[in-house]
Amino acid sequence: MSDIYARGTRVWFPDREDGWVSGEVTAVTKGDDGKVKLTFVDERGKEQVVDTTESNIRDGKGDLPPLRNPPLLESADDMATLSHLNEPSVLHTIRNRYSQHIIYTYSGIVLIAVNPFQRVTLYGPEIIQAYSGRRKGELEPHLFAIAEEAYTRMRQDNMGQTIIVSGESGAGKTESAKLIMRYLASVNADASGIGSKTRVKGADETSEVERQILATNPILEAFGNAKTSRNDNSSRFGKYIQILFDGKQQIVGARIRTYLLERTRLVYQPDTERNYHIFYQLCAGVPIKERKDLALDPDVTKFAYLNQGGPSSTPIPGVDDVEEFRETQQALSTVGISIDRQWAVFKILAALLHIGNIKITQSRTDAMIDDNDPALALATRFLGISPVEFKRWTVKKQLTTRNEKIVTSLNGAQATVVRDSVAKFIYACLFEWLVSIVNESLAGEDGEAANKAENFIGVLDIYGFEHFKKNSFEQFCINYANEKLQQEFNAHVFKLEQEEYVREQISWTFIDFADNQPCIDVIENRLGILSLLDEESRLPAGTDASFLTKLVGQLDKPDNKNVFKKPRFGNTAFTVAHYALDVTYEVDGFIEKNRDTVPDEQLMLLANTQNYFFKEVLEAALAGTKPGDASTPTPSAGSDTESVVSNRRQSLIPDPGRASLTTGLGTNSGASGKGGRAVARKPTLGSIFKASLISLMDTIGVTNVHYIRCIKPNEAKRAWEFTPQQVLGQLRACGVLETIRISCAGYPSRWTYEEFAERYYMLVIAAIWSKQTDPKALCNEILGAAIKEDDKYQAGLTKIFFRAGMLAYLEAQRTDKLNYLVTIIQKNMRRRMAVKKYRELRSAAIRIQTWWRTILARRLVYRMRQEAAAVKFQKAIRRYQQRKQYMDIRESVIRFQSLFRGQKARREYKKTRLQTAAVLLQRLYRGFIARRNYKSDVKKVIYLQSCVRRRNARKELKALRAEARSASRFKEISYRLENKVVELTQTIQKRVAENKEMQAKNEELQALLRSWQSRHEEADGRARQLQTDIQSAHVPKSKFDELLATKREVDKRLDTAHQKVAEQEELVQQLTDDLSRHTALLEERQKLLDGAATKGTEDGATIMSLRTELSGLKDQLNRANALASLTKSAREPTSPTDRFPPAYKAIEQSPVINGAVMNGVKRHNRTHSAAAYYNTEKSENGYDDVLQFGRRLGPGAPRAVSVALNAQDAMPRFKPMNGLGDIYDDPAEEKIRLLEDGTALDEDILNSLIRGLKIPQPGTTPPPNLKEILFPAHLISLVTNEMWRFGLIAESERFLANVMQTIQSHVMSFSGEDAIVPGLFWLSNVHEILSFICVAESDMQQGIGPGGDPACREFEWQDYERLVSVVKNDLDSLEFNIYHTFMVETKKRLSKMIIPALIESQALPGFTATDGNNRLFNRLLHSSQPAFNMDDILNLFNKVFRSLKTFYMEEIVIGQVFTELLRLVGVTSFNDLLMRRNFSSWKRAMQIQYNITRIEEWCKSHDMPEGNLQLEHLMQATKLLQLKKATSQDIEIIYDVCWMLTPTQIQRMCTNYFVADYENPISPEILRVVASRIVPNDRNDHLLLTPETEDVGPYELPLAREVTGLETYVPAYLNTPHIRRLAALVS
Repeated sequence: MSDIYARGTRVWFPDREDGWVSGEVTAVTKGDDGKVKLTFVDERGKEQVVDTTESNIRDGKGDLPPLRNPPLLESADDMATLSHLNEPSVLHTIRNRYSQHIIYTYSGIVLIAVNPFQRVTLYGPEIIQAYSGRRKGELEPHLFAIAEEAYTRMRQDNMGQTIIVSGESGAGKTESAKLIMRYLASVNADASGIGSKTRVKGADETSEVERQILATNPILEAFGNAKTSRNDNSSRFGKYIQILFDGKQQIVGARIRTYLLERTRLVYQPDTERNYHIFYQLCAGVPIKERKDLALDPDVTKFAYLNQGGPSSTPIPGVDDVEEFRETQQALSTVGISIDRQWAVFKILAALLHIGNIKITQSRTDAMIDDNDPALALATRFLGISPVEFKRWTVKKQLTTRNEKIVTSLNGAQATVVRDSVAKFIYACLFEWLVSIVNESLAGEDGEAANKAENFIGVLDIYGFEHFKKNSFEQFCINYANEKLQQEFNAHVFKLEQEEYVREQISWTFIDFADNQPCIDVIENRLGILSLLDEESRLPAGTDASFLTKLVGQLDKPDNKNVFKKPRFGNTAFTVAHYALDVTYEVDGFIEKNRDTVPDEQLMLLANTQNYFFKEVLEAALAGTKPGDASTPTPSAGSDTESVVSNRRQSLIPDPGRASLTTGLGTNSGASGKGGRAVARKPTLGSIFKASLISLMDTIGVTNVHYIRCIKPNEAKRAWEFTPQQVLGQLRACGVLETIRISCAGYPSRWTYEEFAERYYMLVIAAIWSKQTDPKALCNEILGAAIKEDDKYQAGLTKIFFRAGMLAYLEAQRTDKLNYLVTIIQKNMRRRMAVKKYRELRSAAIRIQTWWRTILARRLVYRMRQEAAAVKFQKAIRRYQQRKQYMDIRESVIRFQSLFRGQKARREYKKTRLQTAAVLLQRLYRGFIARRNYKSDVKKVIYLQSCVRRRNARKELKALRAEARSASRFKEISYRLENKVVELTQTIQKRVAENKEMQAKNEELQALLRSWQSRHEEADGRARQLQTDIQSAHVPKSKFDELLATKREVDKRLDTAHQKVAEQEELVQQLTDDLSRHTALLEERQKLLDGAATKGTEDGATIMSLRTELSGLKDQLNRANALASLTKSAREPTSPTDRFPPAYKAIEQSPVINGAVMNGVKRHNRTHSAAAYYNTEKSENGYDDVLQFGRRLGPGAPRAVSVALNAQDAMPRFKPMNGLGDIYDDPAEEKIRLLEDGTALDEDILNSLIRGLKIPQPGTTPPPNLKEILFPAHLISLVTNEMWRFGLIAESERFLANVMQTIQSHVMSFSGEDAIVPGLFWLSNVHEILSFICVAESDMQQGIGPGGDPACREFEWQDYERLVSVVKNDLDSLEFNIYHTFMVETKKRLSKMIIPALIESQALPGFTATDGNNRLFNRLLHSSQPAFNMDDILNLFNKVFRSLKTFYMEEIVIGQVFTELLRLVGVTSFNDLLMRRNFSSWKRAMQIQYNITRIEEWCKSHDMPEGNLQLEHLMQATKLLQLKKATSQDIEIIYDVCWMLTPTQIQRMCTNYFVADYENPISPEILRVVASRIVPNDRNDHLLLTPETEDVGPYELPLAREVTGLETYVPAYLNTPHIRRLAALVS
C-alpha cells in the first residue's frame, strides 16, 4: 500500500478560483529513515513538493493531497461508488456531469439536483412512465426515481414517507417539489396488488383530488412566492404537503402546513426585487371594469408597496402576468373557491395596496393623515371599517394603566410601522385563510380524506441554510430549522450505515460523527437564544441591546465556546457556529420582529368589520390556534367508535403542526375588556416557529425520509455555468460533505460478490476462476491475492465492504494485470509472426529458384522457335508483296472505268430532271389560274343570294313582330294548350281504367293458370301412374290412351293461357309507351307555356291557372307512372328470388324426359360480401328439386337486392308428397311465428351462434372459404332482414341490441393471446353486419323501406329511420370496441416480450456483450436466457397476420394493426435503450441491429415495407453506438447519420456509452461538444419518444363491403334448429 503515491498518480490541490485543481506525481524520492519526498505538478504547470513518511502514506495522515479517482469512476452517477470519496472528487464529479447537461447525481441516499437555469426535457409523461415501477439505481438519477422509491416503500412497508427538498434560494426547490407532486399524481398502483409495478395514469384518469393537489402550486406560488435577487420565483415560506393515500394506494386527499411566511416583503422589497406575485398579476390581469371598481392601475409604480424594487424589478423575463393571473383564477376555482369569493380576495389585496399609498406626514412631533386621502377612503371601504377610527389608531396609541387609559401621539416613523403592521397582519390572515380553504378542499366532503387515509407521502419544501453580509431574525429562524433537519439527516445516514453493517454481519466499530446537538441546545434550551428573546420581547421596555446583553451574560461561557461566540468588534451582533459555518447575526430588529404585534385598537377595529368575507378571513386565521388539522372534523363526544377511528388515523398520519402567524389573537375575540392582559399572553413568532418545527420533526421522525439537495451553480442565473466555490459552499451547507465524511469513516465502497468477481477475476490465475463456481469463494481468492492487509476490507453476507481508496488500488492492479497479459499476448504474437515470416521467406526463395530455372529453359525453346518462325515469315512476306502489287494495278483500272461511267450517267440524269421540272411548273400555274377564276365566280353568286335572302328575312321579321304584339295570339295558344291538357287528362284516365281492367283480367288469368296448373299436375301424376301400370302390366291400354289424351288437352289449354298472358303483357307495354309519349308532350307544352309567360304580362292570371292545372296533371302522371312501374315489377320480377310464374315458365321450357328435368339446369348461389364469388352446382333428378330451383331462376340477370325489400315470391310454396307436387300453406305466417319467438332466437343466436361457436382456426389446410367465416353475420343479417320485411321493427331492435351486447361481452371475456382469434373473427363479422346496415340506410334514403309482404305489420317510418341510425352507430362503436379489446390484449402480450427479446437477447454469435451482467458466471453457471426471444415476437406477428387474412379483413385494417404494433416495438425498445445504464455498447448495438433485421425481413416478406419506418429511431440509435466518437468530426458524422434523433437523445446515448476494457472512454471534451449542440428551450428537442401505452390509437373504419344478396348457409355442426328452419324457409 505504500505505492499509493507512485509516479503518475493523480491528486487534487486546493485553489481559490476553481476550488480544486488536478495534479500528478512526477517524482518519488525515498530516504533511508522512511522519509518520502513527493514532487507534484498541477494542471497549470506549478510544481509542489510534499515531505512525508511511508507510515503517513499508508495511514493516510499528514498533509497529503487528496487522491483523484480513475477515469472510469469520475462520471459515476452515484458518488458513493467513488473509490476516493473526498471533497474535490465530489465537486469534480458534479461539475463533470453538469458540463454534460446531467443535472442529477446520487450521493448515497441523497439526490443532488443542480439547477440548469434552462428548460430541460426530463419531465414529460414519457419520462414519468419510464421511471414508473423502476427501482432506484436502474435508471439515471432523477427526481422521479426518488418519488417512485418513496411511493414503492409506502406500499411495501405500509409506512409514511417524507421527501425533504432543501437548498438556497434559486436552487430549484419549488420546481422540484412541484415535479414530485406531479409524479405522485400521475402514477398509480396496478390492480394486481402490493408490490406490483406502478402504472402511469392518462390525462382522463386523474381524479378531482389529484387535480386539486396540483392546483395548490399556482395558488401558493402566487400568494407566497416573489422575485428576489437570487431567484425569479423564490418561495418566501416553508411548506409541508402531506399527500394522503387509502389502502389501495389511491390519492384521497392532502393537507398543507406552512412555516414562517416573510411578511416583511409586503411592505419592503430590496432593490431589483418584487413583492408577492399576486399583486402584479392582479394589476395586469384584472378586467377593465373590475380594475376601475378596485381603483387599480397596470402601472405598478403608482403603488408604494410595489415600486420599491426599482424599474428593473418588473416584469420578469419570460413571465406573462396576465396569463399567470388566469392560471391562478383557474386554480382557485379548482380547489373550490367561487368566483365571488375570488373577487372578495382580490378586493382585500387591492385594499392592501391602497393602505401602502396612505400618506403619513410629520407635524413637529406628531404624525398626521389627511382626512381626504383617497387611498385611506378606498382601503377602509374595501375592508369595511371606519376610516376615522383607522386614521385615529394609526397616528395614536393607547397606554392602559391600573386606573386610566392614556392616549398619546406617534411620530411619522411609528405611525408608518403601525400602518405596515396592519397590512402585514391582514395579508398573513388572508394567506392563512387560503391555506385553510385549500386544506378543506383537499380533505374532501366532511373530511372524508382523513377517514379514508391509510398512508401518506410528505413533501417538505424548506428554505436552505442562509448566510448574508447582514443576517437578521429571518436568517436565524431559517438556520435553526436547518440545524434540526441536519441533525435528523446525520442520524438517518448514520443509522442506515450501521444497519447495513449489522445486516451484513461484519465487524465494525462505532462511527463518530459531528453531532450538532450543542448548537441546537444553545438555540432552544430553557435559557437559550429563543427563550431569552421571548423573555425580552414580553417586557414593555425590552430592547435589542438588552437582549444582546442577556445573551452574552448567559451563553458566553466555556461550555458554549465552540457554539456561541461574541464578535471581537462591535456590540450589536452575536455569532453562532452552525454545522455549515459560523454566522453572525445583527440583533437590530430582533425584538420587534419576534413580537410581530398589531395594536389592540386596530385589532378590535378589524374584528368589527362590516365586510363579511373579511370577517370570515379573520375568523379562519384565529382558528389556527386550535390543535390538529382545522379542516378535519372533530368527532362527537358521544361517538366512541368515531373517536377510536380518528385516533387511529391520527397515529397513522401525524399532523406536522400549523405555523399560524396569527396565533394568540383568540383571546381578543371574546372580550375586549381584557385586551391589556391578552397582549402579555400572546406567543411570540419565535415560540410559534419553534413549536411548529418540533411538531414537524416529530412527523419526520416516524417516516422514512428521502433527501433532495438542490444546488445553485452560479449567482448570475446563467444556463450551464458552474461556479466551483459557490457550489462547494452549498455542498457543505446541505450536509453532503458531512455524509461523505461519515461514509469514509467506515467502509464507503461496497460490491456484491458477483459484481466484484466479474470485474476482478483476472487478478488470479485462470485455473482458479475457471473451476470455481462459488462467487464468494472466488472473491476470497481474489482478495487474498490482491490485498495483503485484512483491515482494508470486510466480507459480508452478500457484499464486500472496502475502505476508502481500495477500489482505486484494485483498479490499478487490474490495469497492471491487463497490461501484463497484453504484453504476453503481444510477445507470443510477435514470435509467431517472426517464425511465420521466416518460413514464408524460405518458401519464397525456393519458389524463386524454381521459377528462374524454368524461365531459362523457356528462353532456349523460345529462341529455337523464333528462328523457325523467321523463315516462315519471310516466305509469307514475299508472297504478300507480289500479290499486293497485282491487286493495286487491277483496282486502279476498275476505279478509272467507274469514274467515267458515273460522269456520263449524271449528265443524262440532270437533263431529264430539268425537263420534268418545267412540265410541273406549267401544270401548277395553269391550275392556279383556273381555281382563282372559279372562286371569284362563286363569291359573286353567294353575295347575290345573301342580298335576296336578307331582304326576304326583313319582311318576315316585320310580320312576326306585328303578330307577337297581338295578345289574342297568346290567348289562342293558351286555349289550345288547355284543350290539349284536357284531352291528355281524359286519355290518362281512360288508360288508367284500362290498366285496372287489364290488371283484373291478369288476376283472373293467373287464377285460371293456377287451376290449369293443378289439373296439369293431376294429369301428370295420373300419366306417371299409368306409365307405371303399363310397365307392370296392370293397366289396360285403353285406359292409358284415355289418360294420355286428357294430358295433351291440358297441355294445349295451358299453352293457350300462356299466349293470353303474353298478349296482356304486350298490351301493358303499349300503355306504358303511351304514357311515356304523353309525358314528353306535356314537358314540351310546359316549356312553351314558360316561354309565353315571359312575353305576355297581360295574361298572367290565365298562365297561373294553366300552371296550376299542369301541376295537377303532373301529379296524376307521376301516380300513373308509379302505378305502371309497380304493375311492371309485379309482372316482371328481377330480384334474385323472382316470382313464380316466370320461373315456372323457365321450367316448362326445359326438356323433360320421363317426368324428370334434365341435369343441365344450373343453380346460381350468391354471397353478399365484397369478395363475392359464384358457384354453380348441378341439381338432382326430380320434379321437387326443379320447383326449388324455379323459385330462384328468373328471365333476366340477377341484381343486388335491398335488405328492406320483399325478396320472396308471393306464390304458394310446394312440397313433395307421395311423388306428386301438392299445394301447401303460405310460409309467411310460419316465418312471423319464428321471428316473434324471442326465446328460441336468443338461444340459437346468442348461445349457439355467438357464445358456443367453434371459431375456425387460422392456418388450417385448406383454409376456410368466405361463407364458413362470415356465416354468423349472414344469419344475423338474414333474421334482421326478415323482421324488417314483415314490419317487426321493435322486435328487430331488441334482437340487434342483444346480439351486439352478447358479441361485445363474449369478445371481452378473453385475455392475453387468446383474445386474438375471437377478436379478429368477430371484428370481421361485425363489419359484415355493418355493411348490411349501410345498404339498408342507403335504401332508406331513397325511400325504400320495410314491408313488401301481404302479411307485413303496420309500423312507423320514423321508428325505422331511428332504428337504422342507432344500429349503425352502435355497430360502429362495437367494431371499435372489439378492435380496441383485441389491440389492448395483443399490446399487453407484446409489451412483455419487447425488452427481453429485442434489447436483452443476444442471438448473434461472436458478439456477446457483458454490460455488467456477470458474463463470467453466466458462462460458469449456465444462467438462463431472457424470458422471450425474437422468435416469440415473430410468432405473435404471424398469428395476428394469419388471423387477419383467414378472417378476410381489409388491407387497411391489417396496416393499422401492424403499424401500431411495430410502433409499440420501436418506441418501447428505443426508450428502454435510452434510459438503460451499461447497455449502450457497440456489441449490444450489433445484437439489437440483428434483431431489427429479422423484423424488417418479416415485414418485407409480408408486403409491409412501411412498417420499418416505426423502427427507424432504434436503428439510428444502434448506428450511433457503433460509430466512432473520438473527434468533433465524428460527432458531425453522427448527426448526419442519426438525423431522426434529437440532440438530447444523442447526448444521452453518448453519456451512457458503456466503454469496454480495450476501448478508450469518450473524453469529457467530446461530451461537452455534444452537450453544446442542445438548443435551449427547444420544444421539439425531447429525450424520449411519446410512450406507447395500453391505449389503442384511432381506428380508421374500413369502407362498407358490397352486399349483393343474403346467404343462408348454416354449418351442419351448428345446433340451431330455429335459425336452420328460418333459413330453409327463406331459401
